[in-house]
Amino acid sequence: MDLSITRKGFTGDNLSWLGSAHGTNAARTITLDLTSGFSEADFYKKGFIPSGVPVTKLSSGLYGLYKESSDTPLAGFILTPQSVPSAPTVRISAPLLDHGRVIESKLPVTLPAKGKTEATHIIFV
Repeated sequence: MDLSITRKGFTGDNLSWLGSAHGTNAARTITLDLTSGFSEADFYKKGFIPSGVPVTKLSSGLYGLYKESSDTPLAGFILTPQSVPSAPTVRISAPLLDHGRVIESKLPVTLPAKGKTEATHIIFV
């Protein structure tokens, strides 16, 4: 895990999926397992994983990409864009929005229908 302090700017990320500021000041830190479905073709196109990507807690205790076939419920959404690591096996820390308001139509990926019923502290508009 890379814990070094760096500062990077991103262009092209879109935070319009946030329906309000509620919950953004209380995001908690999670560790992403990028081998759980974050493919280069889908998530690394611009050099970063965009904000608004849905994640789930894996049996390992790490967090991975939430998809229709996920056995665990939707945990929330990556709050800010995350720089692509040097290798997909490198785990990265990310802020998790696990309560608040989300505009589903503006998410960077399609949210599986079951995700809306599993996220008890997120209001979808």
